[in-house]
Amino acid sequence: PQRHTLQFHFAQGDLMRREIESVEVEIMGVAETGLTIGQVEDMKSRTVNDRLTPGFNLRVTGTKLRVVGDKPGVGIFFRETATNTATKVDEGDIVINNPSELMIIIPALPVGTYQLEVTTQF
Repeated sequence: PQRHTLQFHFAQGDLMRREIESVEVEIMGVAETGLTIGQVEDMKSRTVNDRLTPGFNLRVTGTKLRVVGDKPGVGIFFRETATNTATKVDEGDIVINNPSELMIIIPALPVGTYQLEVTTQF
């Protein structure tokens, strides 16, 4: 999607200065600021949030996805849900590492159901 910029320029007059006194602020809660995985697309089968084809690319979109940090738990993992076994994606198999998009090569995984985990210090 294209983005448009919008700018406001105005001078504060007497009326606005008086109205500022009556402005109330309502805190709605804490904004979500953490990592979010929005969609996972298997590039071989072109399926979304469904199939994994080992040896081919997987495109992950979301927010705050960039994998950075030096702690041992940082990385991209496929966790097999039945056994809770995690397979880490090799750093060399991370093709694109951006805040809103990851592209990785899917490691060799046995047949099963997997949960994608991204851990970062970004």
